[in-house]
Order: sequence, then structure tokens, then C-alpha cells
Amino acid sequence: MGGLEALRLLSGDPSATALVTANGTINYAELDELVRDRRELLGDGRRLVMVSCANALEPLVTYLAALAAGHPVLLIAGDGDEPSQERNRNGLLERYDPDVVLAPVGGEWRLDERREGSRHTLHPELALLLSTSGSTGSPKLVRLSRENVRSNARSIADYLALTEQDRAATTLPMHYCYGLSVVNSHLISGASLLLTERSVVESEFWNEFDAAGATSFAGVPYTFDLLDSTGFAGRQHPSLRYITQAGGRLGPDRVRDYARLGQERGFDFVVMYGQTEATARMAYLPPELAATRPESIGIPIPGGQFRIDDADEHSVGDLVYTGPNVMMGYAESPEGLAAGPTVGDLRTGDLARQHDDGLFEIVGRSSRFVKIYGLRIDLDRVERLLDDDGVEARAVNHEERLVVFVRERWALGLVAPIAAEALGLPDHSVRVHLVQDFPLTSSGKPDTASLLREAALLERKAPLVDRRGTVTAENIRALYATLLDRPDAVLDDSFVALHGDSLSYVEVSVRLEQMLGTLPRDWPAKSARELANRRTAPSGARPRRSLARMETSVLLRAIAIALITGTHANLFHIQGGAHLLLGILGYNLARFQFADVPRPMRLGKLLRSAVQIFVPAVLWIGGVGLIGGMYEPATVFMLHNLLGGDERWTVQWQYWFLESVVWTILGLALLFCVPQLDRIERRYPFVFAASFFAGALLLRLLLTGGVEAGPTERYSLPIVLWLIALGWLIARSTDVTRRVLSSAVVVLSVPGFFGDPAREATTIAGLLLLLWLPAVPLPRILVPVLSVTASASLFVYLVHWQVFPLFGNDGPLLATLASFAVGILAWRGYSALSAWWTRHPAVATRTLMTNVFATRTSAGRRR
Repeated sequence: MGGLEALRLLSGDPSATALVTANGTINYAELDELVRDRRELLGDGRRLVMVSCANALEPLVTYLAALAAGHPVLLIAGDGDEPSQERNRNGLLERYDPDVVLAPVGGEWRLDERREGSRHTLHPELALLLSTSGSTGSPKLVRLSRENVRSNARSIADYLALTEQDRAATTLPMHYCYGLSVVNSHLISGASLLLTERSVVESEFWNEFDAAGATSFAGVPYTFDLLDSTGFAGRQHPSLRYITQAGGRLGPDRVRDYARLGQERGFDFVVMYGQTEATARMAYLPPELAATRPESIGIPIPGGQFRIDDADEHSVGDLVYTGPNVMMGYAESPEGLAAGPTVGDLRTGDLARQHDDGLFEIVGRSSRFVKIYGLRIDLDRVERLLDDDGVEARAVNHEERLVVFVRERWALGLVAPIAAEALGLPDHSVRVHLVQDFPLTSSGKPDTASLLREAALLERKAPLVDRRGTVTAENIRALYATLLDRPDAVLDDSFVALHGDSLSYVEVSVRLEQMLGTLPRDWPAKSARELANRRTAPSGARPRRSLARMETSVLLRAIAIALITGTHANLFHIQGGAHLLLGILGYNLARFQFADVPRPMRLGKLLRSAVQIFVPAVLWIGGVGLIGGMYEPATVFMLHNLLGGDERWTVQWQYWFLESVVWTILGLALLFCVPQLDRIERRYPFVFAASFFAGALLLRLLLTGGVEAGPTERYSLPIVLWLIALGWLIARSTDVTRRVLSSAVVVLSVPGFFGDPAREATTIAGLLLLLWLPAVPLPRILVPVLSVTASASLFVYLVHWQVFPLFGNDGPLLATLASFAVGILAWRGYSALSAWWTRHPAVATRTLMTNVFATRTSAGRRR
């Protein structure tokens, strides 16, 4: 191959595949030809080439051609939103004034030759310029030489044992040193790349991955959050050989989990450590050690060395790296592009120790420059900003949070707003702690290591304390962990992300109201952090102890099940509760199951909700049917409605409501299997909900032949679907104009449906309350009773058909109370059983199979 003599990155067999793209495959000979052509366009004289990156063919070819021709290439972000791209590009254009620019224009890539020759003096060894931070338009640039790029690519290829059979999916951006190292190491090995810009949460990504026979992908910590949310551990990808992780610390428990998953599935999990200043990688943890030493960064890459300077009594000191991949130095202006190497050893800015087995472990940061939420933060500048406002402080970084220590209590409330506003950080990423004195080393310098240890200790004891000194994000996380049975919940999780649904949100919402006061309508989608930092009442306001607030949907759910049960038991006669519950179902589906989460998660949430209703219903109805023989198999398995029920009311209609709920949820899951529909719903949520309602209403009118539904028609799914759609529309009515429109829809669509004005008035009143009143103030003593009633509503509905007839017509009040008592007991028992099954699936399954086998055996003996 003759295209890349300078760096010898392109060294594969000419006939072997180099790239897999959406438009087909490209072999090494074809790629080399593309590089030669682009090299001719760039010219022979050395020029500064800026490439706006994407995981696409044009940027990759231009990057390779620039390296081959000896043009220093500056890689910048080319993905994300357009304003961010423009700011990033303009900042660097103004500062460095590149000679050639590749950028997308009008959806197509354009190579802009801004001048003949170059206005820059470029050092002969300079090959690559990368930002020290991908998040700002005018960063300091890292200067990398030919040898830096080549040696690091070769080292990575060696310790990963890359061959021509390897194929990496481009899960990280090319302008990011980690993502670029994947490109370089594979091309230098004669391996190949699956060029894709898809996210790991998209099913299409995994379809492409499997179809291409990809063998690896790279991830930063957030990548693994996404993988966890999409059920990666439960899927098989036969071609996967290894996964690499870098770009930030992944917790030891998660490293261990992925290492063990890899052992089960036949892939390696390789934890790596690096910095842009070292081209990409400095260390890796041999995969066979990942399960037993997950806290370690491992050993230096081939050709590199570590040492620890100024170690303390705990053997902790500054981590220093030496190797051929250490940068030439920084450039802060065009003049810096002419400079030769100015860096020998790389002081990483990390505090570390080396264990007796030779493995290195990072224990903190000593550098005054840290990355928090992707932003490069100068901790000295933080202290200067605060000093300008009269606050003496010391700042450190702890797990991507800015932790500030102050000695004056009055300063506690000032620090976070000043720092967050000045630095552009999220408010909740700034933590403030009070100390008696700032620690010093024996030489009188600030003792950063002691502050880091103190920060870790304090954050464990009192994580994310709200500046009001009241509710913390940890309190909310613990609440989610307990009530949703999710001990793995973290502070960035929301109710939706933890798969909360309409069956669990009652208790959660009530508890959150008690903790935080009035909740926003979108609280299910807000993380524990966001909820903890939300001020719900004016400072100094005292809550009224006699009253508490309850979400309107929760209150209506409790009222509706009371109306259903009381009416059936002849305690009173107020109909409309079941149809109101259908509206509440649609409302909750839109809030929880249709939340703005990846499509696979959305589908999973819908299917999970259907199962949570279907399983207890089939168990109860099937059990009653076996004992009393009153229910047909179609009723037991929720098919009576769909198979065409009787035109007159019979006991087979008793569970029409649950049939409608289950099959609606399954139908919506099928609807959102279509990616185009899923995307339209996300982009136009109100319009989509209104369109769905219009279609469902039209279906009702066509099937009933008019406005009023017949005696059993009003229990048929195709005819009541409009009520579920109406609840969906109400949930999407997020401003006054939309609520007014939805109110008109309620008032116009409900009357006439039952032919009973009182029944219609009940439904209309409940839906309008749901639309306009987010929460209702109630006597505090009623909240626990109503919460339990709403939570147990499914089970009360299930059992009341069998309970109230036991009391005849002589005890309607007792029959109603007994229905609730049995339903609540059934709910508690089933919830406890489900939680135990979730925590002990293997034991539960084994016990069930043993009992089934024993039952069959004894039955066989009796025969």
C-alpha cells in the first residue's frame, strides 16, 4: 500500500475489507485510492487542515490523506446540535485560521481550500492537533507527532492482539482521542471498522453490528449506563470478542459485573486509562484481572512506563508517565504550531499508588485542571472567583463534582450559585462543606490529597445535600430503591428510568409530596438530583400541618375504584368509575410508558406493564374458574372481548376493563415498534395524541352507528379506546392553550355515549380535574388511606366480583369494605411475592418446578 508511507497506518491486505458503511464495504485498495485522490486535492506543501468530524467516510478519508501528505490535521466536533458546531468551528477558525477546512454544508461534505500554501510555520514532526476538551470552542490544543500517533496505535493493537479478523464499531466520535485511537489501532493492524453514528440504545445499531460481524466496541462510563438501560446483558452477539472502557472511571462493581458477563458470553472486558496528552492510552487492565482487580487501571501499555513521585506514608503520590506517545506539548495560538517537543515526562495530574502485584490504582486528582460534566475546570480560577466575592475557599474534584470547602458558615449559601453560574456547571454538580481549617502539607502547601479524602468521606456521609439543608437526592434515591425494589438505583435515575409505572407511582408520588411539597407535572422524568434541587416553596414558608397534597390522578383512581365497588355492592348507584379509570390509564401511559426514553426501553416498559396486569389477573380469574367453573377460558386469558362477547351482559363481561387495558398496552407496543411512528410521536407529542384520539373516536362512531353505545358495546375495546386516547391527550396538554382545546374535546365527546347524563357527568368531571388540577389539598389523615386504596385498585377490582356476593343485599357496606380488605391483602401478598421472585429468580423457579413436578407425580400415583 502506498498511500500512507509517512505513518504506515493503512497496512491491510488490499483485498481485505477496511470499512463497512451504510452504502456497502470498502477494501483496503479502494480506501487507499480514496486517500490518494484526497491527498492530491490537499496538495504537496504542508498546510493546516481542519476536519469537522463524524463517523463517516469523508472525514475519515480526509484525516488519513492529511496524515499521509504530512499536513497537520486539527480534528473538531462535527456532531451534536448546529449552534454548538458553529460556535466550536468559529472559535477555532478565528484562533488558528486553518488553510483547508472540511465541514458539512447543506447536508453534504465540502472541502474548502481557504488559501494556496499556508500562512503557518509548522514543525516538521507535527501531525495531529486535538482539543483538551471537546466542549468549548477555544481550548488549548494538544500537539501530537507522527511518532506519537504511530506508536500509540501500534501499542494498542499489540495488547488487544488485533488481527485482520477484528472489526470495531465506531461508538465514539472521531475527534475524541479515545474514538480516534480505535480507528488508528485497527487500520494499522489491517483490521476493519463498522462506520456508524448510531447509539448503542438503537436496535438498528445492534442489527448493523451483528450483520457486519463486528468484534468490538468502545465505551465511556455513560455508554454502560445506556447499555444497562437497554438490556444488553440479556442479549447474545456471537461475533463480539471484546469491549473496551475508558474516558472516566467506571465503578469497580460495574467493572466486575461486565467482566463476569464477558466470561459467561465469551468476550473480554478491557479497562483502559489514558489522556489526550498521551495520544490516547497509557495503561490497560488485562481482562483476566478485571473481575478480581476492578479498582485498578492495570499496567503501562507496551513501550510506556509509570512512576510515582513524592509518595506519602500511604505510598500515594503523583502519577508520571513516560513513553513515545507523550505529546510534543500544547498550542495556545498559531505560533505554538512551530514549536518542537517541550514535554518529556507526562505528569498526569492523578494521585496513584502501585500495589505489590505491579498494578496501579488511581486514588484522586492532584492537578488543578479537572473535567466536570465534560467541561475543563481550573480549580485555581474557582478559588479566585470566590475570593473576589469575599469567600476564602479550597476546591477539589470528586467523581465529576466540584467540591468546595469553606471555613465560614455564612459562605455556605453563596458558593454554589457563584460557581455554577460562572463556570456553566449544573447547579447540582457543586457541593459545599464546612471545615475548621484548610489542611497543609509538611512543607506548608495546600494538602490536596487530604481534601480529596475528606471530600470522599463527606459525600458518603451526606451525599448531595440540598443547600436548604432538608431533602437530599440520596433521600430520594433511597426512596426509589425501596419502593421500586431497585437497590441499583443511582442519583441520576428518575422514576421513569427505573421502570416505574402506574402500579407503583401512587405510593412514590405520595411519599415525594410529603418530602418535597408540590410536585411538577413532569416529576416522573426528573432525576433524584433534579428533584432534590427543586425549591417547592418560598424560603421560610411553613407547611400547613393539617393538610397534605395528593396528585389528582391518584385521588381519582381511589375514588373511581370506590365508585365501582360500592355501586356493584349496591351501597350506592354512581356509575362511570371504570370509564374514568380508562382515561386515567391513558394519562399514566403517556407519563410513564411514553416517556422520552430510548425506543427499546419504551417498548420494554409497555410490555412490562401488560405483564404486571395480565399475570395476577389470569392467576385469580383462572383460579376462580377452576374452583367454581364460572369463567370460560376466553375470559381467563383476556380474549372474551376480542373474540366477540355476548350482546347481553353475562359474568364473562366482568373483566372487560382489564381486557381493554392489557390489549391496549400491547397494541401501543406494536405501534411503537415502527421507528417512524416512534420518532413522530417524540417530535409532535400533542399532535400525535390528538390524531390518535381522532382515529379512536371515529372508530367508536362507526362501530356504534351513532353517538350512544349499546348495553355491552360500552365495554368493548374498539369502542372504549377513545377514552384511553383522551387520557393520553390530557397528559400531552402541557400549556393553557392545549388544556383549553382538550377541555373542549372532553365536553364534546363524552355526552351521549352512555345515554345517562349522571354517568357522563361523573366521567367529564374526573377528566377535567385531571386536566386542570395537578394536585389536591386534603386532610393529612386521609392520604395514607387513599394511597393504599389507589395502589390496590387492580386487586380490588379483581376480587370484588367474588367477595361482595357473599353478603347478599343485606350488607352492602360490609360487602364493600370486605372487597377492599381482600383486595388490599391480595395486593400486599402479590407485591411481596413479586419482589422475592425478582431478587431470587433461580430459587423461585426451582421451587415452582419442584412443586409442579411433585404435583404431577402424586397425580400420576393416584391414577
